[in-house]
Amino acid sequence: MRAMTSPLEIRSAYPHFRAIPTRWMDNDVYGHVNNVVYYAYFDTVINEYLIREGGLDIRAGAVVGYCVESNCRYHRPLSFPETLDAGLRVAHLGRSSARYEIGLFRQGEDKPAAQGHFVHVFVDRERNRPAEIPPPIRASLARLLPK
Repeated sequence: MRAMTSPLEIRSAYPHFRAIPTRWMDNDVYGHVNNVVYYAYFDTVINEYLIREGGLDIRAGAVVGYCVESNCRYHRPLSFPETLDAGLRVAHLGRSSARYEIGLFRQGEDKPAAQGHFVHVFVDRERNRPAEIPPPIRASLARLLPK
């Protein structure tokens, strides 16, 4: 059975970027960033954006985002001491959920070293039940939807 693949997205397909320096501890014994660390990079670019642009209060906010799905496709290895550019866009914005797409790029390169997605369900912190995405967060996420 042949796996379905989508084309590599180029840098210009992502409206938001955050530079993320790799750390010595990110490398595995093979000398490249370990696969599980890519998910931490995804989490970093998403939550940095939500905090700075959407006003997400991770400590005391009534609504928080839970990751319910994530995926990563690896195209080329990254390694310490590189700094990468994490590109972010929103592919779907629902009532209580958002699907993000992320591209991890070497600085100065147009094709990603890795691409993936991450789905947040926003929940009421006290009830632990899905909740509407708060208006400031929704507005910030809408800016990352395709035009």
